[in-house]
Amino acid sequence: MTDQLLAGLFHVLEWQYILAMMIGLIAGILVGAIPGLTASIGISLLIPLTYGMDPLFALAMMAGIHNGGSAGGAIPAILLNIPGTPAAVATAFDGYPMTKQGRALTALKLAAASSAVGGALGAIVLLFLAPPLATATLAFGPPEIFWANVFGMCAVAVLLGDDPLKGLLSLTIGLMIGVVGIDFVSGYQRFTFGVLELTEGFSLLVVLVGMYALPPAWQIIEQGAANRRKGFSDVLRPDPTYRWPWRKLLLNVWPRASLIGIAFGLLPGVSGSASSFVAYNDTRNSSNEPETFGKGNPLGVASAEASNNSDNAASMIPALTLGIPGSGVAALMLGALVIHGMLPGAHLFVEQGPVVYGYMWSMLFTSIAIVVFGGLIATKIFAQVLLVPSLLLMPMIVSLTFIGIYTFQNEIFNVYFMLGFGVLGYLLNRLKFPVAPIVIGLILGDKAQESLRTTLQLSHGDFGILFTRPISLTIFILIVLVLIYPIWKTLKAKR
Repeated sequence: MTDQLLAGLFHVLEWQYILAMMIGLIAGILVGAIPGLTASIGISLLIPLTYGMDPLFALAMMAGIHNGGSAGGAIPAILLNIPGTPAAVATAFDGYPMTKQGRALTALKLAAASSAVGGALGAIVLLFLAPPLATATLAFGPPEIFWANVFGMCAVAVLLGDDPLKGLLSLTIGLMIGVVGIDFVSGYQRFTFGVLELTEGFSLLVVLVGMYALPPAWQIIEQGAANRRKGFSDVLRPDPTYRWPWRKLLLNVWPRASLIGIAFGLLPGVSGSASSFVAYNDTRNSSNEPETFGKGNPLGVASAEASNNSDNAASMIPALTLGIPGSGVAALMLGALVIHGMLPGAHLFVEQGPVVYGYMWSMLFTSIAIVVFGGLIATKIFAQVLLVPSLLLMPMIVSLTFIGIYTFQNEIFNVYFMLGFGVLGYLLNRLKFPVAPIVIGLILGDKAQESLRTTLQLSHGDFGILFTRPISLTIFILIVLVLIYPIWKTLKAKR
């Protein structure tokens, strides 16, 4: 293993592979920073172009897009409260309030540093612990994956907002949206009401843009000229009064958030988007000032970004060793490996050692480079959008959402759906319902449903299999504890 590690290191340090990593990283940041585009889209567009490339050159470029896309999603989340990726929703909770307080530059730099730390820790785990950790994922079958997804949904719904009941209601809305379309088991249409455009269900991109991009724009336009920004260019300048909480970041926030992201990345079938919410909740609950989260606490940005990026490399562990991708991007990377004649498994590390370990090293190097490229691009290019007056910026955002959603599938119905979800998001914001549980319900609901249906097929309809396996029972107990935590907290406060 040591020989293969060193061979991969010396291989990837050649100038052409360094160039591939930097090109991929910059492209990934740009893709992630544009709402509606994700690392998955960037990699899927790149794969057809890599047929004739050197395998390591292609994989190094994809590693840059993978890490850059995750980090880039924080830029519009912080500057405009529009998450560039689903995982960046948690980043916006405190990132956008920091922008409104004139600390956008601080938030962007902290997000870049946290992304680099989380991505680097995930890559180190991938480099040195891939085979033994991958064997642990073999214990997760459909029942465990089902409960893991349910745990992620319950944790976000109950612990994220101030009112657990509203969180659970929002989660229910997300689950209801997710069941629209063709049932993957029976093939029957569900809740389509004869509308052909609903047979494929609602796209996550349409829901995300509608509920997160349109309501803030409408609210600013609604407030009119009274909302004009004063001295907004000051947010691009360093804040001399801010002191980075290095002790908390190094000893608490970054390690814990990164471990959560790695754990979620290791579990095949569990979305990495949920890890940022869980890490954010963990940081808030362990803080001495939980009431400051959601109002511009830098630790909220740090935890969300560290967890979001640490699961990038971790999700590749089951993909490389077992052929089971831990995320959507990992599934694309697995396809790229197969295209270049590299099949997952233990033999992959022996037969293609320099290439595979070179790819792992590229995941580490591109994570570290986020500090330079992420911060530079964010502050020098994208942050300039803050100089545009609100009354001009918001109509531009609305127009771009229309164009982006229409060109997504060249379907005008997607624009209508986006407007509908925009109205729903606007009403929920006015009623102080959290929107994040809707998104997480849409993301994890399908995965939970698929795992549950598979489990019942394997057990011939016996629900007992969900509670008799040790890991399933442990996760179920954790779900119960999460659900009763608000009740216990309320009773304790009354006493």
